[in-house]
Amino acid sequence: MANALYDHGREGFLDGSIDWDTDDIRCILVDTDDYTVNLATHDNLDDIPAGARVATSGALSSKTVAAGVADAGDVTFSTVSGDQSEALVIYKHTGTESTSRLIAYIDTATGLPVTPSGGDIIIQWDSGANKIFKL
Repeated sequence: MANALYDHGREGFLDGSIDWDTDDIRCILVDTDDYTVNLATHDNLDDIPAGARVATSGALSSKTVAAGVADAGDVTFSTVSGDQSEALVIYKHTGTESTSRLIAYIDTATGLPVTPSGGDIIIQWDSGANKIFKL
């Protein structure tokens, strides 16, 4: 699998149920041994088994949306332990797994896979033209 947007995430941007710069957007380090992505049918956080979620970030900060390009400040996952993470999933956090819309799946990036060692894991978003992703 290559980096991609979930179909329901794209739908959320088009119908207005996801607002990148104002919604609570978070990301999860994912162990793909316990999660097989399906971009067409997975829509909410409850589609990712709890056992596949290695670490969850707080709300992304400094989000921007210029020219259809999503960007945000770098993310720090604090004191992470657990299984190796081969992917990162970005989602809209609502506080309820069954309504927290999945947005993006990233499994091709510098630093992935990452093996937690009890320390912090820092995600530095791409500084190229497409940043985190481009619609």
